[in-house]
Amino acid sequence: MDRAEEPGDGPLVRFHNLFPGCRPPQRAARDGNGTIPIRAYRHCEALCSAAAFGWHVFPPMDFQLVWDGGTSVQWTHEGAEGWYPLDTAQFPHFASRFDAGAPEDIGGFSPPFLANFTEPGIVQIWTGLVARTAPGWNLLLRPPANVPRDLGYEHFEGVVETDRWFGPLFFNVRLTRTDIPVPFKAGFPLMQVQPVRRATLTDAVLDDFAVETGVESLSPEDWDRFRATVVKPNTDPDRRLGAYAAETRKARRREERGG
Repeated sequence: MDRAEEPGDGPLVRFHNLFPGCRPPQRAARDGNGTIPIRAYRHCEALCSAAAFGWHVFPPMDFQLVWDGGTSVQWTHEGAEGWYPLDTAQFPHFASRFDAGAPEDIGGFSPPFLANFTEPGIVQIWTGLVARTAPGWNLLLRPPANVPRDLGYEHFEGVVETDRWFGPLFFNVRLTRTDIPVPFKAGFPLMQVQPVRRATLTDAVLDDFAVETGVESLSPEDWDRFRATVVKPNTDPDRRLGAYAAETRKARRREERGG
């Protein structure tokens, strides 16, 4: 396989955290950052696998946003003297550090930490991260999987071709509450970053599907699989809870060992 199919030398993704001291990305946990109910954690492999797929990215600090329902957004953070109108805002003390460390021709191009869009209630948040992936791999930016979300905002999702495009990992949110502070906590994941092969995003792949209608569309082989998946477990008096989860984990370990 070529590098577009396998990570090869070096990591699949390399994150550069430009805000020193802020919480770095971490592997997403199967327990959904400690929020998945214990019964689901023990027995629902599908839910846990989704929760663990990728890396959690956190806000670089605690901050709050307030939206007036129109085009005005204000923000504040710990240690601030009050609320500030938001157009664009730099991460505290970062612009000068960026200029001091960047090549001369890049000085002054420090990405903003926050930006208020012209569309009402939409704010762009920079995580402080820049990322690069192996050739043929992109990053899907999405809400944390199976983690409860603050009802004060909604996430936008995006796919970034980080093997070609090297820039700040922004995340866009739409504020949904007005005149009430919406908090963002540095200890709670803001988004989940997941690796996807660029080939899976092509029309050739995504148009390659079929839909068949009616029970009669199932073949004898399909019925055999349905019988093994649904009928057999539900007619077994000694059925063990979480059997699918246990079998899936065993199969995954065998595949990882190459067996």
